[in-house]
Amino acid sequence: MSIGTLLKWQKRLCLVVGLATALPALQAAPQDFSSVVKPLLPAVVNISTTSEASADKRFPGMGGGTGNPLEELFRQFLDEQQGGGLKPRKSSSLGSGFIISQEDKTVYVVTCNHVVADADEIKVTLHDGDDFKATIVGRDPRTDLALLKFECEKKVTTAPWGDSKKAEVGQWIIAIGNPFGLSSTVTVGIISTLGRDISARAGRDGSFADYVDGYMQTDASINMGNSGGPMFSVDGQVIAISTAIFSPNGGNIGIGFGIPADLAKQVIGQLREFGKTKRGWLGVRIQGITPEIASSLGLAKPWGALVGETSPKSPAGLAGVQTGDVILKFNGVEVKESRSLPRLVGETDIGKTVPIVVWRDGKEVTLQISVGEFEKAESEGLIGNEDEEADTPAPSKGPMVLGMSLKPLSLEQRKRFGIDDDKASGVVIVSLDPRSEAAEKGLRPGDLIVEVTSERRKLRPKTGDDLQKLVEELRKDKKKQLLLLVSRGGSPRYLALSLEEEKQDEKKQEKKDKKNAKN
Repeated sequence: MSIGTLLKWQKRLCLVVGLATALPALQAAPQDFSSVVKPLLPAVVNISTTSEASADKRFPGMGGGTGNPLEELFRQFLDEQQGGGLKPRKSSSLGSGFIISQEDKTVYVVTCNHVVADADEIKVTLHDGDDFKATIVGRDPRTDLALLKFECEKKVTTAPWGDSKKAEVGQWIIAIGNPFGLSSTVTVGIISTLGRDISARAGRDGSFADYVDGYMQTDASINMGNSGGPMFSVDGQVIAISTAIFSPNGGNIGIGFGIPADLAKQVIGQLREFGKTKRGWLGVRIQGITPEIASSLGLAKPWGALVGETSPKSPAGLAGVQTGDVILKFNGVEVKESRSLPRLVGETDIGKTVPIVVWRDGKEVTLQISVGEFEKAESEGLIGNEDEEADTPAPSKGPMVLGMSLKPLSLEQRKRFGIDDDKASGVVIVSLDPRSEAAEKGLRPGDLIVEVTSERRKLRPKTGDDLQKLVEELRKDKKKQLLLLVSRGGSPRYLALSLEEEKQDEKKQEKKDKKNAKN
């Protein structure tokens, strides 16, 4: 054999050896999941609930003393049709859960809050078909998690917690649950994304899962009834809990979400110990930073949490946090996104004094803040819900600034727009140019402009002329953005508007409108 032939075979041999070395990565997918799933199935349970809706809940406004002239007629009709009038009606729902521990005869089960929130009776069905009446140990609407318990003589199978921080996109994930009441259903997919923001989701009890700063997304098939069921890694550990799907029709389209196990473990631990959560609290209402807002405040990049409101008696208020501050760091950790701040604060020991860095008037300011307890503040009425949006009153004329017609906050305007807060101040938007940026960004008649900011300049306008004068000055200084603090129904938020002059296409449209009006 020639030397050339030997060299060719040597190259081929090296190639084969290289492929063999890479094969373990290529063969990571198991041929089947039966060995993983079989021991886990008994740990997953079916949860069915029954709730009784009273007549007053089913027919609001028809329960005593409303003064509604149709009330008596309505009751007489139901008396005739139902032979006894308004009767309570029972409803039921299905969900999933998994067993995490058993102490003596007491078995603990994790599920979603929205599965059991309105339940009068809860039944847990094991994999072998045995039923048990369960009670709620504690539940947490802010993460959509709940802990149940029931008494059981026999030994049950438990599901071990995993480490969701080690999860990576593309890894296998196994979901087990009871979609549409079909018990012990196993589906498999991959982790599609980590840290997904799906915003606040209203639960059945009207609360919001606002504490989860990032959901695990998967294409494993989950549907109605999967809620509360575990999502396992191929190691057989719970790395997420099924909680929601994204679907236009209520069915699976390959986009489902799970609460990460690391967050769930902490919440379930507190529910187990206290029957409720105990979280840190600052007492600020925050919003995200857009590039426009960052520019108007002189920030180099859109990061941090913008403070829209500070409760006077809160830890933030006592520490000197002001409306318009941007929280950049909390206890030494950068706040890259506003949605990460609640969890950073919530996981801090109550009563601990920590430093926070805020952006104020174009520079960083460090404050010391003693963290309060969220649940205590809530029970004392220091944390309120946003008021419902009022109907839009009829517009009236006022000075036009950035597409907004503005008027001072007089007694007349207070009555017209339903502004009851005696301490409220600013200028009221009475109408808008529908083509303006203000209208496009959701401002509407009745909104109150409390404060305007551009980098280090702040103004609390009392008239539309005050705002117009500031806009002209900022335009002369070549400023591009103006930050508005707007109050609607007592709930403040920040909004950035461009200070650039009208675009050419808008001017052309205006000339066209005038021409059409003449014709």
